[in-house]
Amino acid sequence: MPTSVPTPRPPARHAWVVMPLYNEADVIAEVITGLRAEFPNIVCVDDGSRDGSASIAAQAGAQLVQHPVNLGQGAALQTGIDFALMHPECDYIVTFDADGQHRVEDALAMLDAAHDQGAAVVFGSRFLDDRTRPGWMKKVVLKTAVWVTNMTTGMRLTDAHNGLRVIRRDAAQKIDLKQDRMAHATEIVLEIGRTGLPWIEYPVELLYTDYSKAKGQSVLNSVNILVDLVVR
Repeated sequence: MPTSVPTPRPPARHAWVVMPLYNEADVIAEVITGLRAEFPNIVCVDDGSRDGSASIAAQAGAQLVQHPVNLGQGAALQTGIDFALMHPECDYIVTFDADGQHRVEDALAMLDAAHDQGAAVVFGSRFLDDRTRPGWMKKVVLKTAVWVTNMTTGMRLTDAHNGLRVIRRDAAQKIDLKQDRMAHATEIVLEIGRTGLPWIEYPVELLYTDYSKAKGQSVLNSVNILVDLVVR
């Protein structure tokens, strides 16, 4: 007998997952397969990958938008948001990283929280509990980024550079990212704060895998965050 596809819960049926993608050929199929069990609408914005990530993402079932050259994560995120908003059935946007560090169950829980609590934005936070262990160097940098972001935006977040977010349509329509690289994470908080729309944080677990550690993402992203915060 053919395997039936589970019917997504109502908020997930009206959500689009937006995923910036850059050279993640080793993991992207698994990430998309995990998401598709719950989210029928996924768009990957391939940001000039050179390793076949785009074709793998499409084969795994994601819709694909491509940048011909690498423009940075912020630019890819804005392209994906614009694409999702073109679809009138899109009530929520879920931003989700392509490297396997985010959990589908956290995205679902955040979407339910947005729906049930009337929040326009739900920020995932790895610092609301102790499940995530980023290492001392990354933790110091991330906490510094939180302090800078809160001072800059007037918000009071516990985790400013977590790519897992749920954004309601009315909030997403007010986002116009100009910072194309890591500083976009502070910029998006600033723009959301200016809307006056209600927001909450939700505890999530980030998975620092052997794959991400082998790519050096933990240390490299920490350096990128500091550089972008200084020169933005």
